[in-house]
Amino acid sequence: MVRFYLQVKYIIDFFLSLIAVIVASPVMAAVAIAIKIEDGGKVLLRQERTGKYGKKFTCYKFRSMKSDHVPFDKHRPVIKDNNANLTKVGKVIRKLKIDELPQIVNILKGDMCFIGPRPLLPDYDCEYQEWELVKFEMRPGLTGLSQVRGNGHLSIKARKYYDAYYVMHASPILDLKIIFKTVAVLIVGERRFLKRVPPECYEKAKQEVGKRMKISKQTYINFGPVSYTHLTLPTT
Repeated sequence: MVRFYLQVKYIIDFFLSLIAVIVASPVMAAVAIAIKIEDGGKVLLRQERTGKYGKKFTCYKFRSMKSDHVPFDKHRPVIKDNNANLTKVGKVIRKLKIDELPQIVNILKGDMCFIGPRPLLPDYDCEYQEWELVKFEMRPGLTGLSQVRGNGHLSIKARKYYDAYYVMHASPILDLKIIFKTVAVLIVGERRFLKRVPPECYEKAKQEVGKRMKISKQTYINFGPVSYTHLTLPTT
């Protein structure tokens, strides 16, 4: 049922992204002009992210920082509002999540969908447990369950749990809940919706993946035998 829904979801997302590009184009044009006027730098930030089946794709965002050469700490990945490297425009568009709007193009291209697991940088690829790879059995999303359960206030482990949970329970009802909560998050902030994951939930999710989902051979292969020598490749 989940896999069938995902196929329907991808078709719907394609047509919605066509509409979204048209509707959002005035806002995106205004943001692009504002970024260019502020410091004359490039408008878009292009980052490599890990997508469906572990394949890498170029994820688009509006540039919100003065420099792209900022040391990345995967243990503290969230950029605070008072970060000195943020531009004036960047502070506004990050607060309103407008910096993510160019990812509508990623949805149109088939790299992403509107709701799904958020794509992380390849820096995290070597840290997934085998059951967590279920996250990569669908396209990553513009928003998702972890984004409405605390997002930056959650640990990476908790965010991966919510990603895996979503892939196993994707449904129209869950998507509607995420849409409404995403709007609420934009209004009142992420912290108000923080929901930490109890320790026992991780083991429960691990067992559920084993019973309900099959991680594809393509996902294992794309993650590579060097980093994942402890994983057992499926024979079929």
